[in-house]
Amino acid sequence: MIAYLSGVVREIREHSAVIVAGGVGYEVQCPSSTLGKLTAGETAELNTRFVVREDAQLLFGFHDTDSVRLFDLLTSVSGVGPRMGLAMLSAMPVSALAAGLLGGDVKLLSSVSGVGKKTAERLVLELQGKVPEHLAAPAAGGAGVKAARVTTTAGRDAVDALLALGFREAQVRAVVAELLAADADLSADGLIRRALGRLR
Repeated sequence: MIAYLSGVVREIREHSAVIVAGGVGYEVQCPSSTLGKLTAGETAELNTRFVVREDAQLLFGFHDTDSVRLFDLLTSVSGVGPRMGLAMLSAMPVSALAAGLLGGDVKLLSSVSGVGKKTAERLVLELQGKVPEHLAAPAAGGAGVKAARVTTTAGRDAVDALLALGFREAQVRAVVAELLAADADLSADGLIRRALGRLR
């Protein structure tokens, strides 16, 4: 099993990155939060999960151990494959996703493209008691997702703009709240640009 990969980022694609290690270029599927931290030409260090199927061998990479832990939990649920797990981690911050699982927020979970209500309910049923509470804690220096509601004018403007682009409300509000928790002074334009990086 490939558990860790360190190498130079050769290319960043829509949902993956090509990382050269030992003269071999590995295509690594990554959540948007990880892709946003990669820069072509620079060295990247990723925690990985190697998934072998009949028709493919897939490598998934994450910039932090919390993302890996949640990915493992999500994909342990029947009907939730690695691509769906990756989509959920791309749709919102780890803290928001963990808080949704712990709080039984089926609406938030089912706001992710490809996750239906029944799947969201199954995730809550099977993982509510397994998700470590520290995963729902905010990033260092931030406030919790529930505490950091979208109360600023810039935040509300950003939410309205993102909703107009077709993103789902629960997903948008979770991401904007997380961004405001990290930096309450972000402008609406700044929030929109950063949110798009996580929502796409």
